[in-house]
Amino acid sequence: MSEEPPPTRITTPTPDPDDPASTGAAPAAETGATAPPRNMRTDRELRRVVTASVVGTALEWYDFFIYGTAVVLVFNDLFFVQDDPAAGTLIGLATFGVGFVFRPVGGFFFGALGDRIGRRATLVLTTLVMGLSTGLIGLLPTYASIGVMAPVLLTLMRVCQGLGAGAEFGGASTLLAEHAPAQRRGFYASFAQMGVQAGLVLGMVVFLFVGMLPQASQQSWGWRLPFLFSFVLIGVSLYLRLRVAESPVFRRMKENKSVVKLPVREALRRYPRSFLVGIGAHICDTSVVYIYATFSVSYLTVQVEQPKWVALTGVISFGLVVIALQPVYGALSDRIGRRPLNLFSVVFTGLFAYPFFLLLDTGVPVVIWLAMIVATSLGLAPMIAVQPVFYAELFGARVRYTGFAASRETGAALAGFSPFIAAALLGYADGDPWLVAVFMAATAAVSLVAFLYSKESRQTDVGLEEHAPAAPS
Repeated sequence: MSEEPPPTRITTPTPDPDDPASTGAAPAAETGATAPPRNMRTDRELRRVVTASVVGTALEWYDFFIYGTAVVLVFNDLFFVQDDPAAGTLIGLATFGVGFVFRPVGGFFFGALGDRIGRRATLVLTTLVMGLSTGLIGLLPTYASIGVMAPVLLTLMRVCQGLGAGAEFGGASTLLAEHAPAQRRGFYASFAQMGVQAGLVLGMVVFLFVGMLPQASQQSWGWRLPFLFSFVLIGVSLYLRLRVAESPVFRRMKENKSVVKLPVREALRRYPRSFLVGIGAHICDTSVVYIYATFSVSYLTVQVEQPKWVALTGVISFGLVVIALQPVYGALSDRIGRRPLNLFSVVFTGLFAYPFFLLLDTGVPVVIWLAMIVATSLGLAPMIAVQPVFYAELFGARVRYTGFAASRETGAALAGFSPFIAAALLGYADGDPWLVAVFMAATAAVSLVAFLYSKESRQTDVGLEEHAPAAPS
């Protein structure tokens, strides 16, 4: 099936001397000094984009991740069923998945906005949506105070988190990919995923400290601190993102007046195959990362009867390892391609699913931590490191933000209930995790099919308004 017209290259604009982020040098006569060389200004701007992407995504995904941790540690008692902790946890995990239902809505809406008004401006909006909704969770009254309205308001805030998260990663990755040099695009784009994992680790560290408080303090006010902290983080993220220049690719499209009026329609019409590949490619990593980071915390504390600190330390440990590996795998994808790493990661994830739980069941902290690190460093890390550049190369510049965010977040919506599904399967199997392992392997198989239908895109020119992914090498 043919999906894209012949490539159309956009022309290079005249540098704007009034734009401090322009990659061209301002005339010396206007500045009164010799302008820095083009490569120096470009490198400085690229470093600024990388910093803003890492910190911005870390802070926003900190917001998204702490909800899942709070569900299994405190929300089951404070917001949901009061007389049945197990049922409270199950309902809480269901509301955790609600955020994923609304992620594709955010992907379509904010993605289209990003293709019309710009990548940077849209990221500023998603920062506000995510930060405010997370901070407000820390101010909510509990079930004991207002009854059923407590979980209703909590779920509403989770919906807002989903809307913001639906466009955050796609925007940050698009901005990085369009600023990066072609030969190192995989390396630089991987920093967006580094920020996501940093947000996961930051959330776990905060809850590790909250867990050191007396139980009464945790239940009354301690759990609120991670959410209230989000109000502070909004300012940091906004400061960094407002200092970043718009993508040079988007600036050229505006100058050429080639910005699409209806990006959603164009993305679906011109790139149907890429859209389907994008949906399937995100099934596995979404499912397993929340099983590793959220369900495993509940599994270890309830089923294996380990202290909370053992589970949280394990998540922090694998998070740090995955962070360190992101630029490594990103750089490797620039050398050997995106496709080989994607295929390897999903195959390993499916094969290691059952051994992962066997190692957790030993109850030995060191073995538990080793299982988490092996599962994520060889299975999860390669897949997510390649993901930012993989999605950016699936779509042409005119609909890149929309196609990226909407297809990826549709996959997230389909797989985002994985902690809830895993908890239900565990109960159905009377505490034996073999069904959870089968579920993990099934999600790996879905993404495997998507990657088999993808094409190697390492040589793709992201500066093209419309393109077809490069043919397999």
